[in-house]
Amino acid sequence: MADPGIQNRGVVPIPAPRRDRVQSLDRALDVLETLAHGEELGVSEVASRTGLVVSTAHRLLAGLSDRGYVGRNPATGRYALGYKVMELAGGLEARTAAMRAAARPHLEALQQATGETTNLVILDADRVVYIDQVEGSHSVRMFTELGSSALAHTTGSGKAILAHRSPEAIVKLYPPSREPLERLTSRTLTSVEALRHDFMRIRRRGYALDSEEHEAGVTCVATPIFDSRAVACGALSISGPTARMAQADPGELGRLLRRHAAVVSAGLGYDESPEGARADAG
Repeated sequence: MADPGIQNRGVVPIPAPRRDRVQSLDRALDVLETLAHGEELGVSEVASRTGLVVSTAHRLLAGLSDRGYVGRNPATGRYALGYKVMELAGGLEARTAAMRAAARPHLEALQQATGETTNLVILDADRVVYIDQVEGSHSVRMFTELGSSALAHTTGSGKAILAHRSPEAIVKLYPPSREPLERLTSRTLTSVEALRHDFMRIRRRGYALDSEEHEAGVTCVATPIFDSRAVACGALSISGPTARMAQADPGELGRLLRRHAAVVSAGLGYDESPEGARADAG
């Protein structure tokens, strides 16, 4: 009879729970690799291409979406790779190339007009990701590392985008169980009701204002960018020390941002300027 110690030497049995986790990981990677071909896919298409049952594909897509590894198109319900994958793979620049190319001249023009730092951001679940920036010309200026993220409800740029999301999308991002929302300063809005009121103001005037809601001593004015599907896909913002920004008229900054955002949106295929921007441009 063979010595069990010799027969099993170097073989480490995998416990059943770990085997299940490994299988789930394999399936999740299959889903990501299927979406990596670039086209948006529905749940049934993902299931068909991966050999998974629809319910399993749906569960995996939901989990990956919660973590930001896949994104769901709210207009079609179809899925594509999320920004988190792009961050890990260094491919975020490729995904946002068109937006960055369209926005870059306007970031530079806004910086030259104001002397303050200008930013281009996108929304990733409940956070904004900074994908381009032109630093201000003042010795004291704002700086955010490209690729870094911030809680959307605490930022002007995040609120500018969220204001144009559906009520259902807002409830999903900020369910009652999450309240009070994360507070970063004494001015951070921590209730969904307060956010909804702010969203109404943002839609009415066309720009968002973050007055020390994300960071004490820092003020930001932002306006959304729209893509060819009329979805707010990003935002332009101007940020600077509150002491200096307080000397400027936020309404004038907002109108300036809207004029530039309208041109960027048109470059992305949006066939109408953001509400009221054409009047401002005239």
